[in-house]
Amino acid sequence: MSDLERLSSLAINHEGFAFDPSSGGSFVLNQTALLITQNLQDGMDEAAIATDLADQFDVDIESAKRDITDFVGRLRTMQLL
Repeated sequence: MSDLERLSSLAINHEGFAFDPSSGGSFVLNQTALLITQNLQDGMDEAAIATDLADQFDVDIESAKRDITDFVGRLRTMQLL
């Protein structure tokens, strides 16, 4: 299963509750993580996600990029990417 397939297989509700059917694990995403995850699932690259994050949460682009880098690292640790 590819990275995008694994990430796309997550069942996520609008409040950020996520279920990983391949592991049976569940977790809660905050609003930032939810936006990043949904954008990754939609195939957006990190630069476009940073712009979206900066616009949605009124933060500077560098902060948005750091948030994305940190969260993508967590997804990799969880073997979702």
